[in-house]
Amino acid sequence: MLALIIKTFLVQAFSIPSDSMQNTLQRGDRVLVDKLTPWFGSKPSRGEVVVFHDPGGWLPENPPASSNPLVRGVQKGLSFIGLMPSADEKDLIKRVIGVGGDTVQCKGTGPVTVNGKALNEPYVFAGNTACTPDAPFKVTVPKGRIWVMGDHRQDSLDSRYHMQLPGGGTVSDDDVVGRAVVVAWPINRWDALSIPSTFSQPGINAAGAAVPAAAGLAGAAPLVLLRRRRLLRKDASTGGRSVAAGGPTGGGPTGGDA
Repeated sequence: MLALIIKTFLVQAFSIPSDSMQNTLQRGDRVLVDKLTPWFGSKPSRGEVVVFHDPGGWLPENPPASSNPLVRGVQKGLSFIGLMPSADEKDLIKRVIGVGGDTVQCKGTGPVTVNGKALNEPYVFAGNTACTPDAPFKVTVPKGRIWVMGDHRQDSLDSRYHMQLPGGGTVSDDDVVGRAVVVAWPINRWDALSIPSTFSQPGINAAGAAVPAAAGLAGAAPLVLLRRRRLLRKDASTGGRSVAAGGPTGGGPTGGDA
């Protein structure tokens, strides 16, 4: 029961079946996926490596289960406690490049840009280009969805190759199982899967932040003018004496949400 709870709500092991995330992940690696934070409303972020359910049409049908009853029993037991992927599950693992509201673009050999900012991608497989010349794209990611790409760009059937499907190649946040946080096996490949610094470069959020900032400024201007008018009126009525405000009993606590 404890193993089932851990697998369902906390962390689950997944096996890497292909080369699409090389060299970050190698075929046969086991990664641990954080399934806890999504329960608290956490959404996928740019740069994260995430496991997600097949949105529909991305993967072929699962191969039939082994005809050996002992092998089937072992696989079911290990998948039940989260130490082996289930033969019935159809999950993928990719890197999040764009989130809802982002404009992601790439043409020629790259680079990939997010909201007009070029990504520096040292994690891309050596010898690969950031994108493929015969598959250029420009997409604005819908709210509540993500755009994903494999690190082995010329060996990854990712968002770029499913744009004709419902969702336009994007994946719903609800289909994300969790974020892969560490390579746990084999031992000589233990490593944390951190978010590359290119995804925190200045201005990458400009497209999403400009509107709230402008709206805040527009809303604040009338309030400032109104307050100034009131102070001038009060100053005139008191013969030009200054009026103290915000003393020990005035205005309530500070530092709250603004």
